[in-house]
Amino acid sequence: MHTILLTGGAGFIGSHLTRLFVRKYPQYKIVNLDKLTYAGNLENLRDIENEPNYHFVKGDITNLELLRKLFAEHRFTAVLHCAAESHVDRSITDPLAFITTNVLGTAALLQTAKESWTGNMENKVFYHISTDEVYGSLGETGFFTEETAYDPRSPYSASKASSDHMVRAFYHTYKLPVKISNCSNNYGPYHFPEKLIPLCIHNIISNKPLPIYGKGENVRDWLYVEDHVKAIDVVFHTGKLAKPIILAGTMSGQILIW
Repeated sequence: MHTILLTGGAGFIGSHLTRLFVRKYPQYKIVNLDKLTYAGNLENLRDIENEPNYHFVKGDITNLELLRKLFAEHRFTAVLHCAAESHVDRSITDPLAFITTNVLGTAALLQTAKESWTGNMENKVFYHISTDEVYGSLGETGFFTEETAYDPRSPYSASKASSDHMVRAFYHTYKLPVKISNCSNNYGPYHFPEKLIPLCIHNIISNKPLPIYGKGENVRDWLYVEDHVKAIDVVFHTGKLAKPIILAGTMSGQILIW
């Protein structure tokens, strides 16, 4: 039985992941830590807020004192780390916010887990949910693999690449039991309207121009968010430690786990 700290659980991917784990694993205790910035919304979780195995805490993952208090109180056996600043355009406007949350916040979580689990790493899991944008841009053909070299091109992707490296460093240096997956673009219910698909839908409804980037020649891979969190469930329970796993959608709507 796990007691899980799930960060960013009121956000887009995080709320779907929280709901899945709360309902599928009633024997687990899920503590949702979310700062409730513009992208976090507790309305996303209204249907499970009174479940006996669910608890919400408003807080910042960069707050080391809060993290230590929560680890001491709940004795977490696992971390599902979803919390992140994730919008490329915002990262260009305010890169330091992305460095603070994505790099320093991840480091604070890793440090607290290490402090709490040192001497008893058995059956512990620190799962870092990342992005395929750390690999840069593809050409006209091909796809990313776990062997693809990191090549971030924006403050957002650079901050996520930094957090990936920090997670692996804690595995190699301290033997912290970590798992990492790098997903493609997600879409689905509760998607914040600044993102491409909900923005286009909103603009169509409002009879506004569609925000086409460049010449409209860019190609994106899209992964349905509920498929994504089901894959996270599989990786969490059966994935190999410190082995990066790329999660991407297919044209048939199936999920690929490489």
